[in-house]
Amino acid sequence: MAHPRLPDLSLARQTLDRAAHRRTDPDLLPKLLADPLTRVLPVRAGQAPVAVEDGRMHLVTVPGPEWEGPEPLAFMGEDGVGGAYLAAPIDAPVEPDVPVPGVAEGTTWAGLREAGAVLDDTGAGLLTSSVALLTWHAAHPFCAKCGARSDVTLAGWERICPVCGTHHYPRTDPAVIMSVVDAADRLLLGRQAVWPPRRWSVLAGFVEPGEPLEAAVRREVLEESGVHVGDVEYLGSQPWPFPSSLMLGYRGAALTTDLRPDGEELAEARWWTRAEVVAAMADGSLLLPGPVSIARRLIEEWFGGTLEDGVDSWR
Repeated sequence: MAHPRLPDLSLARQTLDRAAHRRTDPDLLPKLLADPLTRVLPVRAGQAPVAVEDGRMHLVTVPGPEWEGPEPLAFMGEDGVGGAYLAAPIDAPVEPDVPVPGVAEGTTWAGLREAGAVLDDTGAGLLTSSVALLTWHAAHPFCAKCGARSDVTLAGWERICPVCGTHHYPRTDPAVIMSVVDAADRLLLGRQAVWPPRRWSVLAGFVEPGEPLEAAVRREVLEESGVHVGDVEYLGSQPWPFPSSLMLGYRGAALTTDLRPDGEELAEARWWTRAEVVAAMADGSLLLPGPVSIARRLIEEWFGGTLEDGVDSWR
């Protein structure tokens, strides 16, 4: 792939060294918990504790020796100056009056949609990876081959079935997401059938087995909107752990402009000029995806700059 044209995507910022070579140490997690430089990030229902200082949001982590909650499940990496990060899943309701050991009562909890775009690079990368990995564990506790409950190994990065010996690894589902532009430089936006009337976005879809990414772009656009796409250009990618996607962003050149939304994935499809997007956002008749999403960045790449939300926004 060529060098991405969408740098610094909110959930694609990674500063920690994953230090995968350390995962084979069976005593890694206990040793790190005893180290005062280790930080534990509690995660429950895709959210982590956050605080705001000097106008900036940051994750609230707990020093390893002070952690009194559930045993951390995964080693997330090193910061390069001696510190390590662990992720601990919290099986408790996301309610302000439900305390979490080591986290002060009243602490705010936030997920990636709320915090992903405003956390610093380390915090955004840590929360994204932690949510993705812990969500996979929560959804795959049993062996897919024989049905037995599997054991967590490799410091959280593998599950092994004790009955049939099958190894299971964290799953990532590739999906393409694309800005489609016609010869008049108009942008194709669609509205999913399950969305309220004012919400529009670029088209997206999962890559099928054995399918090249560029072919997936052309297939998804044709299936959903009836538009044929020619040239396809890679722009960038970012994780989207809702629950386990990796969004691969493209820009496609439309060969046709007749729109035939399928009525299932897309209730409506429309070509937009830049002036129409600005006017509709200003009066609230067009709600675009929030800044944490690659969808918003694809739209702004076509637009040529940052778009300001109007009286309402889509979060």
